[in-house]
Amino acid sequence: MTSSILWSLVLAIHLLGMTAWVGGMVYAVFVLRPSLGLLDATQRASVHLQTLTRFFRLVWHTMPTVLVTGWLMILHEGGFAAIPWQVNAMQLLGLAMAAVFARIYFGPFQKARRAIRPQPALFDTIRSLVTINIGLGILTILSAAMARGL
Repeated sequence: MTSSILWSLVLAIHLLGMTAWVGGMVYAVFVLRPSLGLLDATQRASVHLQTLTRFFRLVWHTMPTVLVTGWLMILHEGGFAAIPWQVNAMQLLGLAMAAVFARIYFGPFQKARRAIRPQPALFDTIRSLVTINIGLGILTILSAAMARGL
């Protein structure tokens, strides 16, 4: 029984992390970005950078947590060879999401942080990459739904 509670907690942490990561990206692209149009260019860049800084700090904590809890659950189920293909798809998609995030963080986001006046094109690049990650996140969720009950 204690083991069951422990693995339920690991799953809950995994799901909460994915919810924060994917939900935060959806918020950033579909709610925050359009709302920033109400601000002048200097304020828009400042709010955008501050928001991204806070969100990326959250992702730096949730991303490894999601990956590690996923791997723990895989090992608990008997290892990588013993799990259904949908779970392997989730793993691959999660690693792809982590790679896209690293590309955003170490590429255009760092350029925007270092710039005296970040150009809108940097934020457009970030938005495009975040949109790709939203798609990967949705595919990850679909893979999880397909693995349900296996």
